[in-house]
Amino acid sequence: MAVVKVDEDLCTGCGVCSDMCPDVFELEDDVAQVKVEEVDGDLLDCAKEAAESCPVEAIAVEE
Repeated sequence: MAVVKVDEDLCTGCGVCSDMCPDVFELEDDVAQVKVEEVDGDLLDCAKEAAESCPVEAIAVEE
């Protein structure tokens, strides 16, 4: 199980995370929000990929 967080101060609202992993992330007022804070399995893999793809490194996945 891992905890997913978005640094809203860094987020530019590009939407990469919500496009890649819509079960975990959504855009709200042009800022990414975490829909499910604790993830595992396929959602964990998806969240990690989204974090790696974030152009401003605003996503943290803490295992």
